[in-house]
Amino acid sequence: MLEHLSRLLDEVSVVPVVNQIEVHPYFQQTQLQALDREHGILTQAWSPIGWITSYRDSARRSFDDPVLLAIGEKHGKSAAQVMLRWHIQKGIQVIPRSIRPERIAENFDVFDFDLTLDELSQIDALDTVKRGGPQPEAITLEAFGRIIPEA
Repeated sequence: MLEHLSRLLDEVSVVPVVNQIEVHPYFQQTQLQALDREHGILTQAWSPIGWITSYRDSARRSFDDPVLLAIGEKHGKSAAQVMLRWHIQKGIQVIPRSIRPERIAENFDVFDFDLTLDELSQIDALDTVKRGGPQPEAITLEAFGRIIPEA
């Protein structure tokens, strides 16, 4: 979170190279991304295609979003591919996960099209400013019942 990174930067002399955070069209964390850029930190998206919106009691699923589907249809791409391309054009590192070979291939097939400025703006407008995953403070030994190794 913004306050975590700010505190870290105040207390250490070595700046992190990568900050992995939840980022997808529904939760963009633009202020945290700006702080990353200001300090030369690469933002890496956790849940880049909004998978978290598919199983955590979300009222909206990114894979079914009409804006993403319409943009995808225009380019002959899926909503997931549109989201991955959005990240790439925004300078956010994405490492989508899948165990299905066809999805892995689909995730790589995002370098043959560009989103227009209007399309990028449409996707930017999807931000709900609502985290899909757990709050970072909730990730504790007590909550998960297993040892969290120290770095």
